[in-house]
Amino acid sequence: MEQHLENPVQFEHASSVNNVFFDEANKQVFAVRSGGATGVVVKGPDDKSSVAFRMDDKGEVKCIKFSIGNKILAVQRTSKSVDFINFIPDYPHTEFSQECKTKNANVLGFCWTNWNEIVFITDQGIEFYQVFPDKRSLKLLKNQSINVNWYQYCPETAVILLSTTVQGNILQPFAFRNGTMSKMSKFEIELPVIPKPAKLSLSERDIAMATIYGQLYVMYLKHHSRTANSPSAEVVLYHLPREGACKKSHVLKLNTTGKFALNIVDNLVVVHHQSSQTSLIFDINLKEPDCAVNTHQPVLPARSIHPYRMPLAGPAVVPSQPPVPCQLYSSSWSVFQPDIIISASEGYLWYLQVKLHPTVNLLQDKGKLMDFLLRRRDCKMVILSVCSQILEGGVKGSLPVVATVFDKLNQVYKEYLEAEQSYTVAMESGPSRGSAAQKRPVRTQAVIDQSDMYTHVLSSFTERKEVSHKFVIAVLMEYIRSLNQHQITVQHYLYELVIKTLVQHNLFYMLHQFLQYHVLSDSKPLACLLLSLESTYPPAHQLSLDMLKRLSTANDEIVEVLLSKQQVLGALRFIRSVGGHDNVSARKFLDAARQTGDQMLFYTVFRSFQQRNQRLRGSPAFNPGENKPRVHSPDGKLYQNHRKLVRNDSKTWNQYVEYFSRCPQMLYLFWMFNYFY
Repeated sequence: MEQHLENPVQFEHASSVNNVFFDEANKQVFAVRSGGATGVVVKGPDDKSSVAFRMDDKGEVKCIKFSIGNKILAVQRTSKSVDFINFIPDYPHTEFSQECKTKNANVLGFCWTNWNEIVFITDQGIEFYQVFPDKRSLKLLKNQSINVNWYQYCPETAVILLSTTVQGNILQPFAFRNGTMSKMSKFEIELPVIPKPAKLSLSERDIAMATIYGQLYVMYLKHHSRTANSPSAEVVLYHLPREGACKKSHVLKLNTTGKFALNIVDNLVVVHHQSSQTSLIFDINLKEPDCAVNTHQPVLPARSIHPYRMPLAGPAVVPSQPPVPCQLYSSSWSVFQPDIIISASEGYLWYLQVKLHPTVNLLQDKGKLMDFLLRRRDCKMVILSVCSQILEGGVKGSLPVVATVFDKLNQVYKEYLEAEQSYTVAMESGPSRGSAAQKRPVRTQAVIDQSDMYTHVLSSFTERKEVSHKFVIAVLMEYIRSLNQHQITVQHYLYELVIKTLVQHNLFYMLHQFLQYHVLSDSKPLACLLLSLESTYPPAHQLSLDMLKRLSTANDEIVEVLLSKQQVLGALRFIRSVGGHDNVSARKFLDAARQTGDQMLFYTVFRSFQQRNQRLRGSPAFNPGENKPRVHSPDGKLYQNHRKLVRNDSKTWNQYVEYFSRCPQMLYLFWMFNYFY
């Protein structure tokens, strides 16, 4: 697995006249020159969020952030108040200010929780305000008094975490939603050593908040003292639910000491180690069962971030000069959640990304590898390449591994199909009272369906000459077994692949056994394929008919097959056995009987339909227009009167038939002469 610095955002680097700030909510970098008097440039993840403006220099800027949507700018210049500037069109741009309500309190910082809602964090508590840009004023919604050492904010969940008490290890979270502030359960961080006398022992830089697999976690970078029995550092994860107590749930073993920084990329915890210039990757969902606290080792060996080259900038730069390498794991780097790395000295913001392809060779346990890949965002083609790689060996010993991989893939596939079916049923039944609208399940790249496997893995695998055909058949049947085990309907093209492989190697006995014992499920496409194999394997014809008969929905196809083989009486007997004789077309059967050249067969079929007519309508005659023959004369003149009579009078035609039926040979000649135009 490789880590890359992607989507760089370039800004003016930090200097004596230019201060750099980062807003974790909007993911924006502020470059403030001379307190804003000579310009403020705001750059975000895309060009649309870039803003440039000037503001009066009223002192050193301590913090600067836009509200959501860049509607209102908040600037902190003193420890007592925050200034605001409207950026809403048609609103006055005059600054207005708000002092904190608590006496003798110092503002540590502020966080926007909505476009017009802001929280002041002071050393004596928090104050929740609503901003009225038109009135250029703020209204205090709620406040909470509590001694605060420092704070952390998670914009994804709108949760603020406050460090309290002298040692700083009692953390109090607050949640904000729709103009309300909720106090969550406080919890204690277990310190490696309790100092005496008590002093602040938990640093802000050792705590981070992030969402992993949809759950909010507080991550604590725990450094053990040198005298401790386990000198290596570790990352302790505390699960922080909206309701209920916060619990210690995971421990990530770093197996080394030094300076660390944390990122979250694609639900992976990435721990950067400065001195070794490497990063460790952890997946908390790869865990041991039945453990109160799950201890994790790195999923993969430590790897360095892929080298990044920066183009030279400045007036003295020659256009032909090559880019220079960026200093990785620099002490000037600042890391923000979930996946942002900023180098203020070089003027770059990057997004850390993880490339999955190298993982294929780094993780030897294919079952564990599949568990790892199935949880990643862009995993489909990597998973398919792993499947192809496993099959490359072509040895029987790898079949249990293949079975394990297929089962893991089809488990995810089945869960998606069930969610899709549940959604369809809910939509058809309509919304019920008191229930929230059900969302359509999102098909992630982890859903590997049968067409994906057929197109990218199995079809090419069956064509490889160097692989034993026995192993090929075993793999195909293993995939079908896995689909059946997960109650997924097997698509006919997979059965066709099995049949073609068996026929290609003349394994007709095995094919017969598979069909006879219903290893290959019945379907019309499969029956048609068997019909096409009749010249190679004659029993395939009867196997096809048996399959169509079992389907109970292919009566027309069975009749067509029998008629094509000139088994007219067999087709007639079959259509009677299924109760379709009363509605079937007589012309189709008479045409097939005529093509055999057998006079008695033709007569027998004809009399059969006459008897049907007699039973249904009380007369052997056909209805007007039903299978009515048309007279043909080669010269166009002979039997002209007879042709007109027949075409215009069905009663007369039936009288002709009744007269000639006394002599079968005459009837046959009469019918053959007149039936087909």
